[in-house]
Amino acid sequence: MNNTDEHPSRTVLLALVVEKNDDGFLARVPGIQGAFAEGDTIEEAIFNCVDVIKMIAAYRAERGERLPIDSVEVTSDMRLAVSIPVELPA
Repeated sequence: MNNTDEHPSRTVLLALVVEKNDDGFLARVPGIQGAFAEGDTIEEAIFNCVDVIKMIAAYRAERGERLPIDSVEVTSDMRLAVSIPVELPA
């Protein structure tokens, strides 16, 4: 049995909000508690946030829980909102 069979996964699109802050950029996923990260660049903030999302998803999967995947309303105070594919535990 290979690793993929032992740990099934699914790919989802998450709405990620990126905002400029004093130290660089903040990326966050509204609706998922703790799903945020900073970076010096937009790309770094996004990649860091994806890593955080994967850690949260793995933790919840161990507990038999799933991430709340919701839609996000884009408001005028948001600087950038993107959808990113993230592979999560099934």
